[in-house]
Amino acid sequence: MKVGVLALQGAFREHREVLDGLDTEAIEVRVPDDLVGCDSLVLPGGESTVIGKLLVSSGLLEPVCDRIRDGLPTLATCAGLILVAGDVLDRGDDVGLDALDVRVQRNAYGSQGQSFEAAIPIVSLGPSPFPGVFIRAPAILDVGAGVEVLARYDGRPVFVRSGRLWAATFHPELSGDLRLHQRFLQEVP
Repeated sequence: MKVGVLALQGAFREHREVLDGLDTEAIEVRVPDDLVGCDSLVLPGGESTVIGKLLVSSGLLEPVCDRIRDGLPTLATCAGLILVAGDVLDRGDDVGLDALDVRVQRNAYGSQGQSFEAAIPIVSLGPSPFPGVFIRAPAILDVGAGVEVLARYDGRPVFVRSGRLWAATFHPELSGDLRLHQRFLQEVP
């Protein structure tokens, strides 16, 4: 399996390191040709406005949208979730992929200085909670009928799935725990 990691800005190197740790071929996606042959895609956390602008300037916006809509297994984390969300309260003119039926609010847990880590129970990952790393994290306010909530924190959805698109408000690549990426690779071959 070849996993493309969107490498325009943000925590793409950390996702790549996790995938390397799982003996998975991971490539950095910077231009449309890099998507060729990818069996799945990771949209990392970072700054969603900047990533959106870089998707446009790199020519990746349409190809990424098309591949996700065609069912390419995708894992979107933090800013990646904001990019795929169908409704972002404060998106304004920012680019969005409109691929996931969720309503999201950016930076809902506070500023950089209010970042935190929390134990997140994710049943599909086993009995041990997952160490969720929340950095200027978005909140999922509502989910559409086709979106399955896989985990909650403080009553809010923090990890969801819709078909082959998985999205987390936190940064699993910074947790030191490989289980979420491993489960994604196992379930969406």
